Amino acid sequence: MADSRLDIPSMVVTGGSMQPGQHCGETVVEADLDAARFSGASEEELMEMEDNVCPSFGACPSMGTANTMQMLGEVLNLVIPGTSTIPATDNMKLRKAREAGMYAVEMAKKNIKPSDIITREVIMNSIMFDMAVAGSTNAVLHILSYAYELGMEVSLEDFEKYAKEIKCINAVVPSGPYTVVDFHYAGGVLNVMKMLENKIFAKAPSMYKNSTWEDVLEGIIPVENEVIHSLENPLFDEPGLKILRGNLSPNGAIVRPTAVYEEVMYLKGKAKVYEGDRQAFDAIVAGEIVAGDIIVIRYEGCKGAPGMKELMLSIDALIGKGLHKSVGLISDARFSGFNFGAIIGHVSPEAFDGGNIALVENGDEIVIDIPNGEVSMLVSDEELEKRRKNWVRPELKEGKGCLNIYAKMCRPAEEGGAMQPWDLDGKYSR
Repeated sequence: MADSRLDIPSMVVTGGSMQPGQHCGETVVEADLDAARFSGASEEELMEMEDNVCPSFGACPSMGTANTMQMLGEVLNLVIPGTSTIPATDNMKLRKAREAGMYAVEMAKKNIKPSDIITREVIMNSIMFDMAVAGSTNAVLHILSYAYELGMEVSLEDFEKYAKEIKCINAVVPSGPYTVVDFHYAGGVLNVMKMLENKIFAKAPSMYKNSTWEDVLEGIIPVENEVIHSLENPLFDEPGLKILRGNLSPNGAIVRPTAVYEEVMYLKGKAKVYEGDRQAFDAIVAGEIVAGDIIVIRYEGCKGAPGMKELMLSIDALIGKGLHKSVGLISDARFSGFNFGAIIGHVSPEAFDGGNIALVENGDEIVIDIPNGEVSMLVSDEELEKRRKNWVRPELKEGKGCLNIYAKMCRPAEEGGAMQPWDLDGKYSR
């Protein structure tokens, strides 16, 4: 693997989380402002919230993609253990940054590369950790892409396996009321890894030469608290991430069940179909979406967008309109790390590839059954075959440039969605 992009010597201390905001006596994060735009709040109220929601530098203090990937950096041996969640305003960040810089030089001199210390067992540890903390759904794409880059056989089946074994033990927004700042002072990544010690591959290498994760965790005392629970006393009866399958997503779709309200854990409703985020947003704002509807947003996947668009408008509008407890949303796109409700993404095959999501029609009955891991439309195989004969693949939205190249060469969502590293195809151990 000498030509891999993961062979570049690298090790960092991540940027850290910003302090949470305070508004009207409540803790608020940036995503709360996004939703408030559609809640009927006045311009003055929104401006006041905007002035308070991001009180410091750093990443938004919810379990979004930024903080998820910072935490996973520790598990993947890319970040010094215990440092990924140090708040951006804490001077400990400066001291640990100096330590990281010196250690990076030491690693470079010893020619220790990420590809040397990210084994398949380390990747499996990252999946287990992500299940335990209910990390961003985007983490699935990143983990799969890392594995592919390294020539490892890792798939959604591995996520499904650990989803059956590990329930969420972390109460950070949106899975609970706490922030990443709270998470750090509750013991952070190392406390979670200690809770998982009997599950993870403890003999897997750490970033320290000739040491393992068992060595790293030897001196850590597990501390159960309101933010981080134990595996024996999980916060939820569900894992932090779950793979859904069915005739709408035979290759898999993704949901974060810990952010789904009980009212919509099972939902059966009529489809309302839109060819993009903006169309769905306009319909929600216009009052065309009502309780019991299931929104289908398609042609926003890896190829269809292209680039697997992150849906923001429609989801923020659903939350702002108070529909997130009564409406489902299914898409071949991805989402922000912060979302509430029955939001199903990464549907594969995507619409552009002729997946069944391309065949959904307005009024079709759809079932979202998160406890049983299913998302299906109640349409017969015969009817779907009839529709498929009339389906025409649309032109790529980007006719030239990098996005055109990406759309033609990327891997599907269930393989990480990254640009295909052509030279690795022969090395991929399937």
